[in-house]
Amino acid sequence: MDYNTIMNTSSKLRKTQSFSLDPEVVAQIQRTKGQASASERVNQLLSYALEMERKASLSQEAAEFFADAPDDRQQRRAFQKANLKSWSRK
Repeated sequence: MDYNTIMNTSSKLRKTQSFSLDPEVVAQIQRTKGQASASERVNQLLSYALEMERKASLSQEAAEFFADAPDDRQQRRAFQKANLKSWSRK
């Protein structure tokens, strides 16, 4: 096996980690897990929550960035065009 194969395989292995959960949360996980295991359901929920948190953070960052944009429509349009040009160069 080469290094890349080992690294790809090891990144797919699950790590056992212990966390404390509220009994209500455990009950909801058990109730909503369907055919999946409780661990798989927790991983799904955590992945979803982390993605939502990332999107919220990006949205907040964008709002802060554009808060300084001028209110004047003509100036705002010029600001947007300048941003599009700089993004297209990357």
